[in-house]
Amino acid sequence: MNKLLSPLGVILLLALSTPFALAQDAAAASDAPAAAAGVLDSGDTAWMLTATLLVLLMTIPGLSLFYGGLVRSKNVLSVLMQCFFITAVMSILWVVCGYSFAYSGDGLLFGDFKNLFLGNLTPDSLEGVGDDDLNGFPESVFVTFQMTFFI
Repeated sequence: MNKLLSPLGVILLLALSTPFALAQDAAAASDAPAAAAGVLDSGDTAWMLTATLLVLLMTIPGLSLFYGGLVRSKNVLSVLMQCFFITAVMSILWVVCGYSFAYSGDGLLFGDFKNLFLGNLTPDSLEGVGDDDLNGFPESVFVTFQMTFFI
């Protein structure tokens, strides 16, 4: 009987505490002022930087070691350096023209040369990127995050 009451007690406790938790969330939401568009959010920025780091760790050492496992042991260092060099070249290419082609202008296939060499990336462009629902992190973080997928 005690084994039956233990799970039943936990379920009953969760069922009775849920309305109180929802009421606290509603009260906190009504007390907080409405978020203005263009407000820099440290949580969004931290998550984007963490995601950028995870993708880079997947790319540089992960892909390098994967390809290194496909060659003879004497050639592993060569493969590691080739992957690192390709990462460096693709990063430079993204900064020079890739971001501009992908995220500026209204071209049919790709963007224009408006952001060539990240020309429009200024300290004033720290309010976020795109529509109002994408605000919260700097545009430079967005550029770096998208660059990890370009690599």
